[in-house]
Amino acid sequence: MTDYSRVERLALCDLFDALGPDQPTLCDGWTTYDLAVHLYVRETDPMAGPGIMISAFADTTEKRMERAKAKYGFTGVVDKVRNGPPRASIYGLPLIGHQLNTTEYLVHHEDVRRAQPSFTVRALPAEQQAGLWKGLKVGGRAMARKASTGLVLQLPDGRSTVAKPPSNGRSVTVIGEPVELVLFCFGRQQVADVQLEGDAALIDELKTTSFGF
Repeated sequence: MTDYSRVERLALCDLFDALGPDQPTLCDGWTTYDLAVHLYVRETDPMAGPGIMISAFADTTEKRMERAKAKYGFTGVVDKVRNGPPRASIYGLPLIGHQLNTTEYLVHHEDVRRAQPSFTVRALPAEQQAGLWKGLKVGGRAMARKASTGLVLQLPDGRSTVAKPPSNGRSVTVIGEPVELVLFCFGRQQVADVQLEGDAALIDELKTTSFGF
């Protein structure tokens, strides 16, 4: 089975190299340099980890990111991300690391790709799409917990999963390929290539909902 976390990692690093440090991303306020160093400290710096998820520790994470920038520079940081996490890192464990990084690197690759004015939607391998769909069926409820309405994720062939049960009979169906549904559920609604079916007001709410873990 192909390790798509590594496929996306390498493709993202190649894109970093091609674009340079100052290009925009879909991560609010972050350049390509910021995103690269985020990925580096996430996998290598235990002191930076809490601030990625908990806002109270965000200042510490910012300081650790700036320290990494000063020490390695853009090219050095990208090379370290390309080489992967150290064995001592949880992200370096074969099974757990794959599970933690498969969607992470896919989404951040698209964060860079789709922030460029000439981006195109990629046709991902069927195996990769199947893995993303499996992940949505397992983790969709956690990602959609902030939705103000019921949420159904549906593939173009009609297969579906309930990410959030209807609230007072209110629900919206989001239709698209697995990668597009992943992007939608990770808060990239504005660039996800999906169709939404349901009440117009509810759809408008979902377009600005802060999803993700």
